Amino acid sequence: MRRVLTYGTYDLLHWGHIRLLQRAKDLGDYLIVGLSTDEFNELKPGKKPSYHSYEVRKMMLESIRFVDMVVPETTWTQKVDDVRDLDIDMVVMGSDWEGSPRFEHLRDHCELLYLPRTEGTSTSQIRRDLLFEAIQYKAEAEAEEQGHQRQETARFAPIREDQPHFPPPPSRRW
Repeated sequence: MRRVLTYGTYDLLHWGHIRLLQRAKDLGDYLIVGLSTDEFNELKPGKKPSYHSYEVRKMMLESIRFVDMVVPETTWTQKVDDVRDLDIDMVVMGSDWEGSPRFEHLRDHCELLYLPRTEGTSTSQIRRDLLFEAIQYKAEAEAEEQGHQRQETARFAPIREDQPHFPPPPSRRW
């Protein structure tokens, strides 16, 4: 039985993650995912806190048919022990890790393969898109509220000819 191991946070699970897991599983018979714990993610410089807890992310990964086992990733240095203890034949990572000393040393212990990233999707892009949409939504809600307040005022206080009156801005449609 050929055993494959990959690592990741898998926070905002998307089709790029699914493709990576499917391709990793296609390289062997048994796929193990080393899932970064919340505590480990907190230690990574520049890493945003996970939206989903470790337990929720683990449950999501375990429900994917390509994944046979999920183990906690708690340190950068556990990888050699994981390869030995889990009897791993190959470690597979996304191409964004290619050349990283965090993984290159594993070549002395097993096969190491970097798979190309899925173009057009990433957790960082999803976070940016959601933030942009939230900002737009808030701006539209505020504009709508201001327009509503103006309409209420107009019902109770007539507009004098010497005061400018502007209608509320139209809603932006996507």
